[in-house]
Amino acid sequence: MKFTTEIRDQIAIVTSQVEKLDALHAPELKGELLRIAKEGTNHIILDLTASRYCDSSGLSAVLIGNRLCRDTEGSFVLSGLQPSVEKLIQISQLDRVLTITPTFSEAFDYLVMEMTEKKVASESSNETK
Repeated sequence: MKFTTEIRDQIAIVTSQVEKLDALHAPELKGELLRIAKEGTNHIILDLTASRYCDSSGLSAVLIGNRLCRDTEGSFVLSGLQPSVEKLIQISQLDRVLTITPTFSEAFDYLVMEMTEKKVASESSNETK
């Protein structure tokens, strides 16, 4: 497998094992993201620490993950971007659309905090009804 997935605290952690996230590997990533969404997990971290290159096919897979999470009121976070991948995302102006953290632990903490805030907001809105 070029991408490993672990579910921890209702968060899917997808870790890239490929150096190049390109047309050769992007379909496998898309498939993995679709599988995760189909199984009902809508909070995903994509750790790209090992990926030193990304092309438009890779960006397309990333955007699919973002859309799947957004459509189900979940969250998608990218972490561990290498400088060349980060530059491509900035040039594409996708840094305005995607949530990006420098490290996996920051991504995980971000999602836990966001999930907690949503839960508290939901509980407080139920109490006012």
